[in-house]
Amino acid sequence: MKTILLTNDDGFFSKGLLALQEALKDLARIVIVAPACEKSACGHGLTLNKPLKLIQIQKDYYKIDNGTPADCIYLALHSLFPTQKPDLVISGINLGSNMGEDITYSGTVAGAMEGAIYGIPSIAISQVLKNADKNYEDFSLAQKTIRHIVTQIFQTSFPLIDRKVLNINIPYAKESNGYKITQAGYRLYEHTAQKSTNPRGQEYFWLGLHPLKWKNRTNAVAMSDFEAVQNGYVSLTPLTLDLTSFSDLENLQGWIQ
Repeated sequence: MKTILLTNDDGFFSKGLLALQEALKDLARIVIVAPACEKSACGHGLTLNKPLKLIQIQKDYYKIDNGTPADCIYLALHSLFPTQKPDLVISGINLGSNMGEDITYSGTVAGAMEGAIYGIPSIAISQVLKNADKNYEDFSLAQKTIRHIVTQIFQTSFPLIDRKVLNINIPYAKESNGYKITQAGYRLYEHTAQKSTNPRGQEYFWLGLHPLKWKNRTNAVAMSDFEAVQNGYVSLTPLTLDLTSFSDLENLQGWIQ
């Protein structure tokens, strides 16, 4: 039997994670290792300055206190898969999109990246929401999509080579218009932070959520992830862990004195 290792950045109690488990439970053995609390926008961080507790909730279902998604995959591979790796790592279903530069902030994508580092086929899947609706419950399209993709992987092979991640974004819709192979678009941000004062008179800031604004790249070679989901398509974006800007190697060589 195949084995799939699941994580997320919304916490072990997330409806998206449970929906992912439900969608795949008859296709493989499902092992969940997820953060004990929400770790959205934590990026690809590992916890190095304090010990971590791997706490079993039930059979094949664990949480890590104060752990990041990357911690979850790292520790799961060390403790639960010491001799044989899982066949797939899937991170999600995230409550909210992970497109454009949001990919660099995303704990969800980082969980998949951690799997890719160890040579495991890895997927991040996110549900686009309206108005940051954390009470969202209809994951039927995301479940249908990931089930289809995992079935195809098991019947054929993972479509990407080592150290690459498949990043999936699901449109806010009951049904999709199909799949689009996309590139990451340009995310547009606003500097929003709410300034307040605590009862002791100390100033603090609460970082705000950004509206989902974007623009297409001028040198685009494919439809952007933003454009795809806006038009009702499931966006499939191949990501690479190699951040080298290859087009600038020659320019930088000629610039340095």
